[in-house]
Amino acid sequence: MAYPLISFTSDYGLRDGFVAACHGVIAGIAPDVRVLDVSHLVPPQQVRHGAAVLAQTVPFLPKAVHLAVVDPGVGTERRGVVVVAGHGLLVGPDNGLLVPAAEALGGVIGAYALTVPERASATFHGRDVFAPAAAQLALGVHPAALGPGVPELVRLPDPLVAAFPGKLVSDVLTVDHFGNVQLAATPADLELTGLTSGVTVHSEHVAVPATIGRTFADVPPGANLLYPDSAGRLAVAVNGGSAAAVLRIGSADECTITASPTAS
Repeated sequence: MAYPLISFTSDYGLRDGFVAACHGVIAGIAPDVRVLDVSHLVPPQQVRHGAAVLAQTVPFLPKAVHLAVVDPGVGTERRGVVVVAGHGLLVGPDNGLLVPAAEALGGVIGAYALTVPERASATFHGRDVFAPAAAQLALGVHPAALGPGVPELVRLPDPLVAAFPGKLVSDVLTVDHFGNVQLAATPADLELTGLTSGVTVHSEHVAVPATIGRTFADVPPGANLLYPDSAGRLAVAVNGGSAAAVLRIGSADECTITASPTAS
């Protein structure tokens, strides 16, 4: 099956020519295939952050080949893979990055290890291994033609989510461009705690009051909000500001929510 679209997600940033080089390789092999850039600002080496961004985006894209590269193990024994999902293909390192997106696309049907060309750079598999594979797959090459089957994929550890009466502990999944802090926890997890209005949000560095609400304008400008985001996760925001800056927190950190001292 051919695909008219390749989506591309990475931690390459926009300062260097890494993204353009991958685009160029794809254009040289499949010039009529469109490349849609999801994000290249995943924090460097943050595989779980990249996995969350990819998984939360792919359900809204047309059927496609999804190229993703957040690859701190490049050049090691870790495999490059093609993952066949119910509604698309995913290409990238076998380090847990692709599996959540595959599950969001109907589940993993199969996987194949990519053969690394002899002349491939040991530090740029995005250009020399993954981009060429994505282009070939978009043209209709069967995944099995690119390498042998893989019986089991690497999966990321489940993020920490622990709900207790009056307390919720959660890993941070992502921090977006606005500084909104997305938690692994969901509104259902919050419901288990019995917290319903004023809360305190704790990072390793500070504790700040927040109001449970639905949208940013539910609190005054500069105030803190705990809300369900568009991906169905709990998130912390500041109306008109950055919760990440206020909490001094990032996507590899942990967050705790407790009752406000003034809550009745």
